Amino acid sequence: MEAKRDDLDYEIDGVVVKVNSTALQDEFGATGKAPRWAVAYKYAARQATTRVNDIVVQVGRTGALTPVAMLEPVQLSGVTVSRSTLHNEDEIERLGLKIGDYVLVERGGDVIPKVVKVIESKRTGKEKKFRLPTTCPVCGGLVSRPEGEAVSRCIAADCGAQLIGRLLHFASRRAMRIEGLGVALAEQLLDRKLVKDVADLYALTLDDLASLDRMAKKSASNVLAQIEESKSRDLWHLVYGLGIRHVGERTAGILARHFGSLDRLAAASVGELDEIHEIGLTMAESIHDWFADSGNRELCARLTRSGVRTKLADESTREQTDQRFAGKVFVLTGTLPGMTRDEARELIESNGGRVTGSVSKKTDFVLAGADPGSKFDKANQLGVKLIDEAEFKKMLG
Repeated sequence: MEAKRDDLDYEIDGVVVKVNSTALQDEFGATGKAPRWAVAYKYAARQATTRVNDIVVQVGRTGALTPVAMLEPVQLSGVTVSRSTLHNEDEIERLGLKIGDYVLVERGGDVIPKVVKVIESKRTGKEKKFRLPTTCPVCGGLVSRPEGEAVSRCIAADCGAQLIGRLLHFASRRAMRIEGLGVALAEQLLDRKLVKDVADLYALTLDDLASLDRMAKKSASNVLAQIEESKSRDLWHLVYGLGIRHVGERTAGILARHFGSLDRLAAASVGELDEIHEIGLTMAESIHDWFADSGNRELCARLTRSGVRTKLADESTREQTDQRFAGKVFVLTGTLPGMTRDEARELIESNGGRVTGSVSKKTDFVLAGADPGSKFDKANQLGVKLIDEAEFKKMLG
């Protein structure tokens, strides 16, 4: 069939051979994943030769810079291929690729175009070496590539390529909790140029929001109320909401309690950050690089001027954090009568403990409320100590 592949009126990427008799199919049966009466054969990907006219850099929502080869259009498996991702600098180095090179391309799985090899015999000496830009091609912000990572990233908070993702992250429940800000609203705010970074959310007016599609004055007022309420969220929510690479909820809490304010965190050196328990060198460099960007520093200043809380709600917790739960692992399940799970999580983490999502032998306590579900049963099976809210409060003193 592979020999006849080019004579067909349609493209194929392989064949499936089947036993035609249903009686024999029943006799052969099947494994847990596949029938024993059928087998698939995949042909090698079709390849073609073309020229790399240029290499451009795209910026994704997470700030990742991805080099893309702009190819002389070529027919491959019935499709005109004119672009191919090059993934990162290391892949370009591995291929030894230069702008102007002739290359062998194929469609991986007969779907995604891929540069397989450089045809060095076709070089003329006019080819140019590609260098990834040191500033973002979209916004001009700093580009950082932490040691040990393959991907370079734009770390500017006001980068247009990343803005929608950053807005949604900033507004998420664990961050600033602006629940009325979804994808549709974020896209409109960006299209109308009403926001260019998260600080602009605090300058929005009722008329700005009411003028958008599907936003009457009532819904616009609700969103504005949520934005105003977000100003009082504690410091760790803001640190997490800034979207600093490698900084999750727990790390944001550690940083907030250690430094006590956004200003002190912004002024910290890599060495100071690296000395903090649970903050490694990679994370320290990422945090330092983020605050080293002038656009990010200006963003923090504007958030402060807008009235967003940039200091711990309770300054007494700074540096004197109670470590009564140090090294202890908690799992939360069910509905607690006197507090939300987020509030319980904050109390555990502010006292040195850690909250995970599943029960294991390493779990020290399962804090259970009403209708606890399977985590309660798993705790009983493993002999993990179960506590209720009243006992949890006693442990807190």
